[in-house]
Amino acid sequence: MPEVETNDDGSSLNAGDVDPGTHSAGRQPALTGCPWHDVNEMLQAAGLRPTRQRMALGWLLFGKGARHLTAEMLYEEATHAKVPVSLATVYNTLNQLTDAGLLRQVSVDGTKTYFDTNVSAHHHFYLENNHELVDIPDPHLVLQKMPEVPEGYEISRVDMVVRLRKKR
Repeated sequence: MPEVETNDDGSSLNAGDVDPGTHSAGRQPALTGCPWHDVNEMLQAAGLRPTRQRMALGWLLFGKGARHLTAEMLYEEATHAKVPVSLATVYNTLNQLTDAGLLRQVSVDGTKTYFDTNVSAHHHFYLENNHELVDIPDPHLVLQKMPEVPEGYEISRVDMVVRLRKKR
């Protein structure tokens, strides 16, 4: 994880400066590399009951490494894998996993929400032409001159999405 880079006045902030918002139940999961076992461990460590639907959706989400998915994309994968879930269940599960700190929500345009399996502090490129979200590989990306935070508030996380399109 990148180091925090701030001035004495707090005017600079980089990708590692804010907590990714993890709300886990306290214990670290004992991961073995077996996706089914690991999903079960992750759910239990986060304080979530490993129901059949959570296990199946978790296996689809976490069994393929770091990825960015919308609820509709996961629903389509679940349908192809013959997992009997509704779109509402997919949304509910994604929100529960996000609240538990197992996923990170990234909004694009305020209309499209992606769920990121990489919950570490990092930023994204959004490829407009194919509606794809990808991680920015530079861990030393620095944001200059953060705005004053209103009284009674603190920064919980900074999400930067850099929009890219093919050159014309």
